[in-house]
Amino acid sequence: MRVLVAVSILFFFGAGMGAYAQNYPVKPVRLIVPYAPGGSADSAARVAAQALSESLGQQVVPDYRPGAGGNIGTDAIAKAAPDGYTIGVATPGPVSIGRSLYPSLPYDPAKDFASVILVNESPIVLVLHPSIPAKTVKELVALAKARPGRLNAALGGSGSVGHLLTEMLKSAAGVKIENITYKGGLPAVIDLISGQVDVHFSALLIPLPFMKTGKLRAIAVASEKRSALIPEIPTMIEAGFPGMTGSSWNGIIAPAGTSRAIVERLNAGVTSALKSAEVKERSKTLGMDVLGGTPESFDAFLRAETEKWAKVIRAAGIKAE
Repeated sequence: MRVLVAVSILFFFGAGMGAYAQNYPVKPVRLIVPYAPGGSADSAARVAAQALSESLGQQVVPDYRPGAGGNIGTDAIAKAAPDGYTIGVATPGPVSIGRSLYPSLPYDPAKDFASVILVNESPIVLVLHPSIPAKTVKELVALAKARPGRLNAALGGSGSVGHLLTEMLKSAAGVKIENITYKGGLPAVIDLISGQVDVHFSALLIPLPFMKTGKLRAIAVASEKRSALIPEIPTMIEAGFPGMTGSSWNGIIAPAGTSRAIVERLNAGVTSALKSAEVKERSKTLGMDVLGGTPESFDAFLRAETEKWAKVIRAAGIKAE
């Protein structure tokens, strides 16, 4: 009798969840972006929101929650109900770096999220204000040594890839550069353009237009090979800093416990958009590579990223800002 009751309960909930997933969504979906508008995370959010709005037949609305290097918005994703009506943008800092950088996060990146899809990736470029008399990494290092503590670096967020690359450069070159932390990459670049700060490791998307007009100067990319958009700019490896590689990537996640059927529907909606010629061409223009894939491949990517940056943080003794 007990077995029959248990089977009946399982059948009831299984059938109920299946029907729920088939009817999903019946109202707008909130897409939390853990940064200020205008950065690479915002670009990924807009692509995903448009694609999912068309695919799901309901409006998907970006909800910007900047602060604490993306941790505030990411925590809001983790704490949301796992019903598919709150999803969010995942970026390296809060999801793969923060676990090793912060002694106590309000969420567990390894347990509190359901991976949906890896959307895109952009190279990181080292840019300077034109008033800084350095045209190579070697010249920048020499300048920093001649002016210890007088140069400052903009961080697009504490725990961001740019933050770690900045600390790696300072450690490897033996220089002192002061850090100034911003709530996202766009505010950091705006102050860099105005001369409020001197140097910045940024996702290529944001400074690229200003590099073309001469308002910013790029001196290196933190990739294994040069970017096709700026092939004249050498890599950090070519500049004499082996191992200094990192990228800005964006994915879509949901709260842990979100049903597999809903995750698959979300994945299919974004996948369809990423295959379009329009999205591919626009991404290429912005210096971003379209990625995509399954929830499982995104899981594997996150594990690899987490392990990579944990080693860097330990080796360089990097602390949270």
